[in-house]
Amino acid sequence: MSEPSLFDVLSAAEAQDDCLSYPIPKNWKQGRTTFGGFSSALMLSTVYNRHADLPPLRSALVNFTAPIIDAPQVRTEILREGRNVTTINALAEIGGSVAAQATFSFGRAQDSHVAFDCPAKPADSPEMTEYYFSPDLPRPPIPFLTNFDVRKVEGELPFMGADRGYLRLWARHNDPRMWNRTEGLISIADLPPPAIYPTLKKPGPNSSMNWIFNVLSEDFQTRDGWFLLEHQLTAGRDGYSSQVMRVWNTEGDLIVDGMQSVIIFV
Repeated sequence: MSEPSLFDVLSAAEAQDDCLSYPIPKNWKQGRTTFGGFSSALMLSTVYNRHADLPPLRSALVNFTAPIIDAPQVRTEILREGRNVTTINALAEIGGSVAAQATFSFGRAQDSHVAFDCPAKPADSPEMTEYYFSPDLPRPPIPFLTNFDVRKVEGELPFMGADRGYLRLWARHNDPRMWNRTEGLISIADLPPPAIYPTLKKPGPNSSMNWIFNVLSEDFQTRDGWFLLEHQLTAGRDGYSSQVMRVWNTEGDLIVDGMQSVIIFV
């Protein structure tokens, strides 16, 4: 039996009072918690389930406050429903305690003469790019990576003592049913390991504290589900690091622009 994809997990949501509860399969684990892009997708999916006719997602503020080790109960609350922008909060709770929280802003397109872009640097096609981890490995070192096809464009693997924290990857969901869903996009956007990892010389645990991102296009269609990801270390000291995270489609259009704070226990 194949392992549950993100589509399978979202489809298995169970209503409990004013919440939705989701299973947490082992193949979506990251250390003792779940993959942050996965838990963010659960919260966004709950918003879509509970609130109809929303404009496109424009921005999100996500906080990872505690490990998600069991099935979370996710509830939502409209903070403001304006003429152009609707802001909704989502809480993922385990045993009555908050494990993750996200504030999503949905907005209608505005007439504007402003048009700036940040095109992707040239990269070989995904099909011509080497695998991030060898397909000969029985399993990738991080369980959740089994849900994705990941190819390395530029940068080093974790713990190589590199002189910069930088990584570019092609990635897509193995399940095509997630290729055109916003929940699939944001889970892809958080896929690479912390940008500081290539600079380290030995393994050590990490914990994402937050994730802030903007979605810059209503149309994030891309060829065969592929997205080009770029994670770049900005600074790191005192056990904390800051990184910039970007996502382009196969046409080179910037789709997601974000940043994240990561605790590094090494």
